[in-house]
Amino acid sequence: MSKRYLIVGAGPAGLALACSLMKKGIRDLRVIEAADQAGGLCRSVSVDGSGLDIGGGHFLDVRRPKVNEFLFSYMPQKEWNRYERDSRISVRGNLVGHPLEANIWQFPEEFQKEYLDSIEKAGCNTGKPCPQRFVDWIYWKLGDRIAEDYMIPYNKKMFGDDLDSLGTYWLEKLPDVSYEETRKSCEMKRPYGTQPGHASFFYPKKYGYGELWLRMADSLGDRISYDTPAQSLDIDDKVVNGQFEADVIINTAPWASYKEIKGLSRELSEGIKSLKKSSIVVRYFDGKVDDDGAQWIYYPDPELSYHRLLIRYNFLPGAKGYWSETNLDRDKGMDTKEDAGTVSFVNEYAYPLNTIGKPQIMDKLLGSLMTKQVYGLGRWGEHNHYNSDLVVELAMNLADRLYKEQ
Repeated sequence: MSKRYLIVGAGPAGLALACSLMKKGIRDLRVIEAADQAGGLCRSVSVDGSGLDIGGGHFLDVRRPKVNEFLFSYMPQKEWNRYERDSRISVRGNLVGHPLEANIWQFPEEFQKEYLDSIEKAGCNTGKPCPQRFVDWIYWKLGDRIAEDYMIPYNKKMFGDDLDSLGTYWLEKLPDVSYEETRKSCEMKRPYGTQPGHASFFYPKKYGYGELWLRMADSLGDRISYDTPAQSLDIDDKVVNGQFEADVIINTAPWASYKEIKGLSRELSEGIKSLKKSSIVVRYFDGKVDDDGAQWIYYPDPELSYHRLLIRYNFLPGAKGYWSETNLDRDKGMDTKEDAGTVSFVNEYAYPLNTIGKPQIMDKLLGSLMTKQVYGLGRWGEHNHYNSDLVVELAMNLADRLYKEQ
Protein backbone atom coordinates (compact mmCIF):
# COMPACT_ATOMS: atom_id res chain seq x y z
CA MET A 1 0.00 0.00 0.00
CA SER A 2 1.45 3.33 -1.07
CA LYS A 3 2.00 6.14 1.41
CA ARG A 4 2.37 9.86 0.95
CA TYR A 5 5.72 9.88 2.76
CA LEU A 6 8.22 7.06 3.25
CA ILE A 7 11.04 7.76 5.71
CA VAL A 8 14.06 5.47 5.65
CA GLY A 9 15.69 5.28 9.08
CA ALA A 10 14.37 5.82 12.62
CA GLY A 11 17.33 7.73 14.01
CA PRO A 12 17.04 11.36 15.14
CA ALA A 13 16.55 12.64 11.58
CA GLY A 14 13.81 10.20 10.58
CA LEU A 15 12.00 10.39 13.91
CA ALA A 16 12.09 14.18 14.06
CA LEU A 17 10.73 14.41 10.53
CA ALA A 18 7.97 11.87 11.13
CA CYS A 19 6.95 13.47 14.43
CA SER A 20 7.01 16.96 12.91
CA LEU A 21 4.71 15.82 10.10
CA MET A 22 2.41 14.17 12.63
CA LYS A 23 2.18 17.40 14.62
CA LYS A 24 1.02 19.08 11.41
CA GLY A 25 -1.76 16.54 11.06
CA ILE A 26 -0.04 14.42 8.39
CA ARG A 27 -0.48 10.75 9.22
CA ASP A 28 -0.11 9.15 5.82
CA LEU A 29 3.49 8.09 6.41
CA ARG A 30 5.66 5.07 7.04
CA VAL A 31 9.09 4.75 8.70
CA ILE A 32 11.29 1.72 8.07
CA GLU A 33 14.23 0.94 10.35
CA ALA A 34 16.99 -1.66 9.94
CA ALA A 35 17.49 -2.24 13.68
CA ASP A 36 15.05 -3.75 16.15
CA GLN A 37 14.53 -0.40 17.91
CA ALA A 38 14.64 3.31 17.15
CA GLY A 39 17.41 5.81 17.86
CA GLY A 40 20.16 5.11 15.34
CA LEU A 41 23.55 6.23 16.66
CA CYS A 42 21.75 7.71 19.67
CA ARG A 43 20.45 4.38 20.96
CA SER A 44 21.11 3.42 24.58
CA VAL A 45 21.11 0.19 26.57
CA SER A 46 21.16 -0.49 30.31
CA VAL A 47 24.58 -1.57 31.60
CA ASP A 48 25.35 -1.91 35.33
CA GLY A 49 21.93 -0.45 36.09
CA SER A 50 22.33 2.78 34.10
CA GLY A 51 22.11 3.97 30.52
CA LEU A 52 25.02 3.56 28.12
CA ASP A 53 24.96 5.21 24.69
CA ILE A 54 26.08 2.59 22.20
CA GLY A 55 26.96 5.05 19.43
CA GLY A 56 29.46 7.13 21.43
CA GLY A 57 28.81 10.35 23.29
CA HIS A 58 25.55 12.12 22.44
CA PHE A 59 24.07 15.03 24.35
CA LEU A 60 21.33 17.60 23.77
CA ASP A 61 22.84 21.04 23.19
CA VAL A 62 20.98 24.02 24.67
CA ARG A 63 21.66 26.42 21.78
CA ARG A 64 18.51 25.65 19.79
CA PRO A 65 15.54 26.45 22.04
CA LYS A 66 12.99 25.68 19.32
CA VAL A 67 14.49 22.22 18.93
CA ASN A 68 14.54 21.65 22.68
CA GLU A 69 10.93 22.75 23.04
CA PHE A 70 9.97 20.25 20.34
CA LEU A 71 11.91 17.40 21.98
CA PHE A 72 10.66 18.24 25.47
CA SER A 73 7.12 17.61 24.19
CA TYR A 74 8.12 13.92 24.10
CA MET A 75 10.38 13.84 27.16
CA PRO A 76 9.62 16.77 29.50
CA GLN A 77 12.42 19.06 30.62
CA LYS A 78 11.88 18.02 34.24
CA GLU A 79 13.37 14.63 33.28
CA TRP A 80 16.66 16.23 32.20
CA ASN A 81 19.64 17.68 34.03
CA ARG A 82 21.48 20.65 32.60
CA TYR A 83 25.28 20.70 32.78
CA GLU A 84 28.07 23.06 31.87
CA ARG A 85 30.23 21.06 29.52
CA ASP A 86 33.55 20.08 31.08
CA SER A 87 35.68 18.27 28.54
CA ARG A 88 39.43 17.82 28.85
CA ILE A 89 42.42 16.79 26.78
CA SER A 90 45.14 14.54 28.18
CA VAL A 91 48.37 16.06 26.85
CA ARG A 92 51.94 15.61 28.06
CA GLY A 93 50.80 14.33 31.45
CA ASN A 94 48.34 17.18 31.95
CA LEU A 95 44.53 17.20 31.91
CA VAL A 96 43.76 20.49 30.14
CA GLY A 97 40.42 22.07 29.25
CA HIS A 98 39.00 21.82 25.73
CA PRO A 99 39.64 23.57 23.37
CA LEU A 100 43.36 23.41 23.97
CA GLU A 101 44.15 26.83 22.48
CA ALA A 102 41.85 28.51 25.03
CA ASN A 103 43.36 26.71 28.00
CA ILE A 104 47.12 26.82 27.52
CA TRP A 105 47.24 28.72 30.82
CA GLN A 106 46.49 25.42 32.57
CA PHE A 107 49.89 23.95 31.56
CA PRO A 108 53.10 24.42 33.59
CA GLU A 109 54.76 27.72 32.67
CA GLU A 110 57.55 26.13 30.61
CA PHE A 111 54.95 24.42 28.41
CA GLN A 112 52.96 27.65 28.10
CA LYS A 113 55.99 29.40 26.59
CA GLU A 114 56.45 26.63 24.04
CA TYR A 115 52.82 26.85 22.92
CA LEU A 116 52.82 30.67 22.86
CA ASP A 117 55.98 30.80 20.75
CA SER A 118 54.45 28.27 18.38
CA ILE A 119 51.16 30.18 18.05
CA GLU A 120 53.05 33.42 17.38
CA LYS A 121 54.73 31.74 14.40
CA ALA A 122 51.55 30.09 13.07
CA GLY A 123 50.66 31.03 9.51
CA CYS A 124 47.33 32.60 10.46
CA ASN A 125 49.25 35.06 12.67
CA THR A 126 52.07 35.81 10.22
CA GLY A 127 49.95 36.55 7.18
CA LYS A 128 50.58 33.36 5.21
CA PRO A 129 47.74 32.26 2.89
CA CYS A 130 45.46 29.51 4.14
CA PRO A 131 46.57 26.11 2.79
CA GLN A 132 44.21 23.59 1.23
CA ARG A 133 45.61 20.36 2.70
CA PHE A 134 44.25 19.38 6.12
CA VAL A 135 47.58 18.71 7.84
CA ASP A 136 49.05 21.95 6.49
CA TRP A 137 45.96 23.76 7.72
CA ILE A 138 46.46 22.44 11.26
CA TYR A 139 49.99 23.84 11.38
CA TRP A 140 48.82 27.11 9.81
CA LYS A 141 45.94 27.54 12.25
CA LEU A 142 47.42 26.37 15.55
CA GLY A 143 51.20 26.24 15.28
CA ASP A 144 53.48 23.23 15.38
CA ARG A 145 53.22 22.41 19.12
CA ILE A 146 49.42 22.04 19.26
CA ALA A 147 49.54 20.32 15.85
CA GLU A 148 52.06 17.70 16.91
CA ASP A 149 51.01 17.24 20.55
CA TYR A 150 47.28 17.06 19.94
CA MET A 151 45.57 17.76 16.63
CA ILE A 152 47.47 15.46 14.27
CA PRO A 153 47.73 12.38 16.51
CA TYR A 154 44.13 12.77 17.71
CA ASN A 155 42.69 13.13 14.21
CA LYS A 156 44.70 10.14 13.01
CA LYS A 157 43.25 8.06 15.82
CA MET A 158 39.72 9.20 15.04
CA PHE A 159 39.70 9.35 11.22
CA GLY A 160 42.71 7.31 10.04
CA ASP A 161 46.24 8.00 8.88
CA ASP A 162 45.41 9.61 5.53
CA LEU A 163 44.48 13.02 6.91
CA ASP A 164 45.29 14.78 3.65
CA SER A 165 42.32 13.08 2.03
CA LEU A 166 40.22 15.44 4.16
CA GLY A 167 39.33 18.91 2.94
CA THR A 168 39.44 22.15 4.90
CA TYR A 169 36.04 23.53 3.80
CA TRP A 170 34.38 22.36 7.04
CA LEU A 171 36.84 24.38 9.15
CA GLU A 172 36.41 27.78 7.52
CA LYS A 173 34.22 29.25 10.28
CA LEU A 174 36.69 28.53 13.09
CA PRO A 175 38.24 31.74 14.46
CA ASP A 176 41.95 32.37 14.13
CA VAL A 177 44.01 31.65 17.24
CA SER A 178 45.22 35.07 18.40
CA TYR A 179 48.69 35.16 19.91
CA GLU A 180 47.88 38.27 21.94
CA GLU A 181 44.65 36.85 23.36
CA THR A 182 46.32 33.54 24.18
CA ARG A 183 49.18 35.36 25.92
CA LYS A 184 46.70 37.40 27.98
CA SER A 185 44.80 34.26 28.97
CA CYS A 186 48.07 32.81 30.31
CA GLU A 187 48.68 35.99 32.31
CA MET A 188 45.11 36.11 33.67
CA LYS A 189 44.86 32.33 34.24
CA ARG A 190 41.55 32.01 32.41
CA PRO A 191 40.19 31.95 28.83
CA TYR A 192 40.29 35.40 27.26
CA GLY A 193 38.89 37.22 24.24
CA THR A 194 37.32 35.41 21.32
CA GLN A 195 38.44 31.93 22.32
CA PRO A 196 35.41 29.59 22.38
CA GLY A 197 34.03 28.62 25.76
CA HIS A 198 32.34 25.48 27.03
CA ALA A 199 28.78 24.81 25.93
CA SER A 200 25.85 23.74 28.09
CA PHE A 201 23.96 20.54 27.47
CA PHE A 202 21.03 18.46 28.70
CA TYR A 203 21.21 14.78 29.61
CA PRO A 204 18.40 12.58 30.99
CA LYS A 205 18.35 12.20 34.78
CA LYS A 206 17.55 8.48 34.83
CA TYR A 207 18.23 7.10 31.36
CA GLY A 208 20.65 7.08 28.48
CA TYR A 209 20.11 9.56 25.66
CA GLY A 210 18.32 6.88 23.67
CA GLU A 211 15.23 7.13 25.89
CA LEU A 212 14.19 10.32 24.09
CA TRP A 213 14.09 8.65 20.71
CA LEU A 214 12.22 5.60 21.98
CA ARG A 215 9.45 7.86 23.23
CA MET A 216 9.28 9.68 19.92
CA ALA A 217 9.06 6.34 18.14
CA ASP A 218 6.26 5.22 20.48
CA SER A 219 4.27 8.31 19.53
CA LEU A 220 4.23 7.08 15.92
CA GLY A 221 2.45 3.85 16.85
CA ASP A 222 2.38 1.24 14.10
CA ARG A 223 3.82 3.58 11.48
CA ILE A 224 7.33 2.16 12.08
CA SER A 225 8.50 -1.16 10.66
CA TYR A 226 11.57 -2.51 12.51
CA ASP A 227 14.10 -5.10 11.33
CA THR A 228 13.60 -3.72 7.83
CA PRO A 229 16.87 -2.58 6.25
CA ALA A 230 16.53 -0.57 3.05
CA GLN A 231 18.37 -2.63 0.47
CA SER A 232 17.09 -1.27 -2.82
CA LEU A 233 15.77 2.09 -3.95
CA ASP A 234 14.02 2.78 -7.24
CA ILE A 235 14.15 6.53 -7.67
CA ASP A 236 11.83 6.84 -10.67
CA ASP A 237 9.07 4.62 -9.26
CA LYS A 238 9.82 5.73 -5.65
CA VAL A 239 9.85 2.24 -4.20
CA VAL A 240 12.11 0.82 -1.49
CA ASN A 241 12.82 -2.92 -1.36
CA GLY A 242 10.32 -3.42 -4.17
CA GLN A 243 7.64 -3.21 -1.47
CA PHE A 244 7.33 0.23 0.14
CA GLU A 245 5.89 2.80 -2.26
CA ALA A 246 5.42 6.51 -1.63
CA ASP A 247 4.87 9.83 -3.33
CA VAL A 248 7.87 11.25 -1.46
CA ILE A 249 10.87 9.36 -0.04
CA ILE A 250 13.15 10.82 2.61
CA ASN A 251 16.36 8.87 3.13
CA THR A 252 18.31 9.20 6.39
CA ALA A 253 20.33 5.98 5.93
CA PRO A 254 23.89 5.87 4.52
CA TRP A 255 23.66 5.96 0.72
CA ALA A 256 26.43 3.38 0.50
CA SER A 257 24.39 0.91 2.57
CA TYR A 258 21.98 0.33 -0.33
CA LYS A 259 22.77 -2.72 -2.40
CA GLU A 260 21.04 -1.18 -5.40
CA ILE A 261 19.82 2.30 -6.37
CA LYS A 262 17.98 2.36 -9.70
CA GLY A 263 17.72 5.55 -11.70
CA LEU A 264 21.09 7.10 -10.81
CA SER A 265 23.58 8.21 -13.41
CA ARG A 266 26.96 6.47 -13.49
CA GLU A 267 28.58 9.67 -12.20
CA LEU A 268 26.33 9.79 -9.13
CA SER A 269 26.70 6.05 -8.49
CA GLU A 270 30.49 6.43 -8.55
CA GLY A 271 30.16 9.48 -6.31
CA ILE A 272 28.35 7.44 -3.67
CA LYS A 273 31.06 4.78 -3.82
CA SER A 274 33.70 7.44 -3.16
CA LEU A 275 32.08 8.67 0.08
CA LYS A 276 34.19 7.79 3.12
CA LYS A 277 33.31 7.04 6.72
CA SER A 278 34.93 5.90 9.93
CA SER A 279 33.64 3.14 12.19
CA ILE A 280 33.95 2.97 15.97
CA VAL A 281 33.80 0.53 18.84
CA VAL A 282 32.21 1.65 22.11
CA ARG A 283 33.43 -0.33 25.10
CA TYR A 284 32.20 -0.11 28.71
CA PHE A 285 34.46 -0.30 31.78
CA ASP A 286 33.40 -0.64 35.40
CA GLY A 287 35.67 1.70 37.34
CA LYS A 288 36.97 5.25 37.56
CA VAL A 289 39.67 7.27 35.86
CA ASP A 290 41.60 10.41 36.72
CA ASP A 291 38.94 12.77 35.38
CA ASP A 292 38.95 15.91 37.58
CA GLY A 293 35.17 16.11 37.15
CA ALA A 294 35.20 16.07 33.34
CA GLN A 295 32.33 14.46 31.44
CA TRP A 296 34.59 13.37 28.60
CA ILE A 297 38.31 13.32 27.88
CA TYR A 298 40.23 13.31 24.58
CA TYR A 299 43.41 11.21 24.28
CA PRO A 300 45.83 11.97 21.43
CA ASP A 301 48.43 9.50 22.77
CA PRO A 302 48.98 7.01 19.90
CA GLU A 303 49.89 4.30 22.40
CA LEU A 304 46.29 4.23 23.61
CA SER A 305 43.81 2.58 21.26
CA TYR A 306 40.84 4.80 22.15
CA HIS A 307 40.56 8.48 21.26
CA ARG A 308 38.14 9.53 23.99
CA LEU A 309 36.44 8.42 27.19
CA LEU A 310 32.92 9.32 28.32
CA ILE A 311 32.85 9.53 32.12
CA ARG A 312 29.30 8.37 32.76
CA TYR A 313 29.24 8.96 36.52
CA ASN A 314 29.87 12.69 35.93
CA PHE A 315 26.68 13.27 33.93
CA LEU A 316 24.29 10.48 34.97
CA PRO A 317 23.42 10.47 38.71
CA GLY A 318 23.91 7.14 40.44
CA ALA A 319 25.80 5.63 37.51
CA LYS A 320 29.24 4.09 37.65
CA GLY A 321 31.87 3.28 35.08
CA TYR A 322 32.81 4.92 31.81
CA TRP A 323 32.98 4.02 28.16
CA SER A 324 35.63 4.39 25.50
CA GLU A 325 35.32 5.25 21.82
CA THR A 326 37.85 3.69 19.44
CA ASN A 327 38.25 3.71 15.67
CA LEU A 328 37.40 0.19 14.50
CA ASP A 329 40.56 -0.14 12.41
CA ARG A 330 42.70 0.67 15.47
CA ASP A 331 40.66 -1.60 17.69
CA LYS A 332 41.24 -4.68 15.55
CA GLY A 333 44.07 -6.72 16.95
CA MET A 334 44.58 -4.39 19.93
CA ASP A 335 42.36 -6.22 22.43
CA THR A 336 43.99 -6.64 25.82
CA LYS A 337 43.19 -8.63 28.93
CA GLU A 338 41.65 -5.48 30.33
CA ASP A 339 39.18 -5.44 27.45
CA ALA A 340 38.20 -9.09 27.83
CA GLY A 341 34.66 -9.54 29.02
CA THR A 342 33.71 -5.88 28.69
CA VAL A 343 30.46 -4.85 27.02
CA SER A 344 31.14 -3.49 23.54
CA PHE A 345 29.23 -2.25 20.50
CA VAL A 346 30.42 -1.80 16.92
CA ASN A 347 29.09 1.10 14.84
CA GLU A 348 30.00 0.63 11.18
CA TYR A 349 28.60 4.02 10.23
CA ALA A 350 29.81 6.43 12.91
CA TYR A 351 31.34 9.52 11.29
CA PRO A 352 31.01 10.74 7.69
CA LEU A 353 34.43 11.96 6.55
CA ASN A 354 34.78 15.42 5.04
CA THR A 355 36.97 14.32 2.15
CA ILE A 356 38.10 16.55 -0.69
CA GLY A 357 35.35 16.79 -3.29
CA LYS A 358 32.58 15.51 -1.01
CA PRO A 359 30.50 18.74 -1.09
CA GLN A 360 30.37 18.66 -4.89
CA ILE A 361 29.34 14.99 -4.87
CA MET A 362 26.55 15.56 -2.35
CA ASP A 363 25.30 18.74 -4.02
CA LYS A 364 24.92 16.89 -7.33
CA LEU A 365 23.36 13.82 -5.70
CA LEU A 366 20.84 15.62 -3.53
CA GLY A 367 20.00 18.16 -6.22
CA SER A 368 19.28 15.42 -8.74
CA LEU A 369 17.18 13.35 -6.32
CA MET A 370 15.15 16.34 -5.15
CA THR A 371 13.73 16.83 -8.66
CA LYS A 372 12.20 13.37 -8.28
CA GLN A 373 10.79 13.91 -4.79
CA VAL A 374 13.55 11.95 -3.07
CA TYR A 375 15.38 13.74 -0.26
CA GLY A 376 18.48 13.12 1.81
CA LEU A 377 18.31 14.20 5.45
CA GLY A 378 20.59 14.11 8.47
CA ARG A 379 24.09 12.88 9.20
CA TRP A 380 23.96 10.10 6.63
CA GLY A 381 21.32 11.34 4.22
CA GLU A 382 23.46 14.47 3.74
CA HIS A 383 26.79 12.81 4.64
CA ASN A 384 27.69 15.52 7.12
CA HIS A 385 28.99 15.25 10.68
CA TYR A 386 25.86 16.76 12.26
CA ASN A 387 25.01 16.58 15.95
CA SER A 388 21.53 15.40 16.90
CA ASP A 389 20.16 18.86 17.76
CA LEU A 390 21.09 20.20 14.31
CA VAL A 391 19.63 17.08 12.68
CA VAL A 392 16.32 17.73 14.44
CA GLU A 393 16.32 21.35 13.28
CA LEU A 394 16.94 20.26 9.69
CA ALA A 395 14.11 17.73 9.97
CA MET A 396 11.71 20.33 11.34
CA ASN A 397 12.59 22.67 8.49
CA LEU A 398 12.04 19.94 5.90
CA ALA A 399 8.69 19.08 7.49
CA ASP A 400 7.64 22.72 7.09
CA ARG A 401 8.64 22.64 3.44
CA LEU A 402 6.87 19.35 2.69
CA TYR A 403 3.73 20.57 4.45
CA LYS A 404 3.64 23.74 2.33
CA GLU A 405 4.23 21.78 -0.89
CA GLN A 406 1.57 19.11 -0.41
